[in-house]
Amino acid sequence: MTTVYTFVPSRSHQFPEHPERPARLDAVEPQLGLCDAEKIESKRATQEQVARVHAPKLIQTIAEVCKRGASVIDSAPTYVAATSYDDALLAAGGAIQCTQAVLNGEAINAFAIVRPPGHHAEPQRAMGFCLFNNVAIAVQEALANGLERALVIDYDAHHGNGTQQACLHDERFGFISTHQWGIYPGTGWMNDAPHATGRLVNVPLHSRAGDKTFSRIHAEIFEPLARKFKPQMLFISAGFDAHWTDPLTKLGVSTQGFYAISQRLVALAEELCGGRIVFVLEGGYDLQNVAHGVDAVFGALTHSPLKFEARDLSPHPEPDCSAWLGEIRALHQLA
Repeated sequence: MTTVYTFVPSRSHQFPEHPERPARLDAVEPQLGLCDAEKIESKRATQEQVARVHAPKLIQTIAEVCKRGASVIDSAPTYVAATSYDDALLAAGGAIQCTQAVLNGEAINAFAIVRPPGHHAEPQRAMGFCLFNNVAIAVQEALANGLERALVIDYDAHHGNGTQQACLHDERFGFISTHQWGIYPGTGWMNDAPHATGRLVNVPLHSRAGDKTFSRIHAEIFEPLARKFKPQMLFISAGFDAHWTDPLTKLGVSTQGFYAISQRLVALAEELCGGRIVFVLEGGYDLQNVAHGVDAVFGALTHSPLKFEARDLSPHPEPDCSAWLGEIRALHQLA
């Protein structure tokens, strides 16, 4: 078995001077032929698949607003273009195709390199540059096909509020989000959703938290929570806006840090899930960082070294997260 990927650049889904633009994937495409992975074609998600996560009214509204052409639909600003409904279905479908390939034993693991991103899209509304929640739709596809438990780990710099809302009352669906506290969308405090303690974990972070902090988070939060929840498949919302040079955020991860995070997550999937893991692209608004981040994920998935050298360690000192992590561990009873 091999690693597979889908690639959905959605080149018509664009809006003037918007950071979530087709150019985010321009530097990624040439390197895809260099990775030890096989491309599979994306198919549009069906309305029934999307409706496992999103209200039918929202699906209909997105379809209708796109018919009117380019417009901004919220203050983030989230936008649509004439093709955005189809683009969003194809992005969700890319995550589904990766999931199905892993579930069916056709691939050991997978990476859905898709846009528009998804983790801010809530069941009742599109927001935060996101129309449909790709990773949540993929999780529900897995659960609908016999899995009993799945866990999403989201290391985008922004809180995955949409994914949290999608899993809020589904005991089969675990969720961990690391994110910079105090930025968009302003959600994701550590004691959110007390009814889901031990299943839904938020790790809000101070600015400049980077490689060392994420190494501790993996050891102290990701691993014990995953062993406690016992997922049969891991899904990763891979947001490369956690890089320290991203123009929209102020975390401190480097390319080597993304590589280390991804390697540890792949190893965790091998320990707990028979290797079943699907990465789904979320944010990242520096073009080079996205390309290097994709390289880091492919390196981890294929047990290969980084193909592109990036000497980009953060020069900023990291804040001490010991008390913070201790409080989260105590809250969720993580040994």
